[in-house]
Amino acid sequence: MSDDEARVQRMALSIGLWVGVASGVIVTIGIGILIAVVLSTSRREGDEHGGGWFGGPAGFGDDFIVDIDVVVPTVIVLGIVGVVLLGGVAAIAARRSVRPLDEALRRQRNFVADASHELRTPLTTLTSRLQVLQRRRERGDDIGPGLVELRRDADSMSDVLNDLLIAAEGESHAEGEAHVAQAAATAIAAMSTIAQESEVNLAVSVDADSEVRIPPVTLVRILVALLDNAVQHSPTGSTVTIRVGREAGDARVRVIDEGTGIDGISPDHVFERFSRPPESGRPRGFGLGLSLVRDVARRAGGSIVVESSNSGGTTFLLTLPARH
Repeated sequence: MSDDEARVQRMALSIGLWVGVASGVIVTIGIGILIAVVLSTSRREGDEHGGGWFGGPAGFGDDFIVDIDVVVPTVIVLGIVGVVLLGGVAAIAARRSVRPLDEALRRQRNFVADASHELRTPLTTLTSRLQVLQRRRERGDDIGPGLVELRRDADSMSDVLNDLLIAAEGESHAEGEAHVAQAAATAIAAMSTIAQESEVNLAVSVDADSEVRIPPVTLVRILVALLDNAVQHSPTGSTVTIRVGREAGDARVRVIDEGTGIDGISPDHVFERFSRPPESGRPRGFGLGLSLVRDVARRAGGSIVVESSNSGGTTFLLTLPARH
């Protein structure tokens, strides 16, 4: 049984028990009120029969008179109140019953949005390389090295899609280890074509390498997202740098650009879904990249923050627990 099926069954059982208990309580209270009204309004048919509910010698054969004009309105009122209460119980139960469906739809929408965003950069790189290969072929140049790069980009797309599918299934991202410096170099290579088209230079600086408990493809994916964001907001001729280091037992990765800083949005809000600053004039995504970076970093036990942002550029700091 899948996790989703088990969750639906648990929710159905919970709702069934809740509806049963709530309905039982409502019916019991209604019956109790009706009995109390009957007992309080009934009277003995005559003293010669003796007995009674509230005095006189008791007997099993006592006859009592019940006022219909009191009991019938009470029954009607209790019936109406019971229907209203049971309707409220049904409404609450219906709302709770569709909660797993709402969660599933939300996850589905998020996956489509995430996949669209995450595949945008590899697709752009793939298209750019195809255009380069086409021009080389028309000039009669050797296209062998370009085909190797093309194959690598296709493999990267496959790895990204598999990683997204694993995330959508709710499986742990803590399995696997990656060397931060190697992942940074791979991310630089993946973004090189897009950076060249934007006339932005890419550089990597390794002060201290670390191994982190996160699959290599996942680490490369979030570094590409950070680089993509930095390139989009970097002026022509500037440099985007990945600086790899280690502090207090954690791997620290800084992505530094030479743009004009974050403007039009609070630095604390850049990690929210669909939030984005004003257009930079370059092709943009949908404000999902940094949100995905934050989600992955948190699942790995790390964090992502805006370390600094001013007119001289912006620095994002990614922190991940390093293996000792």
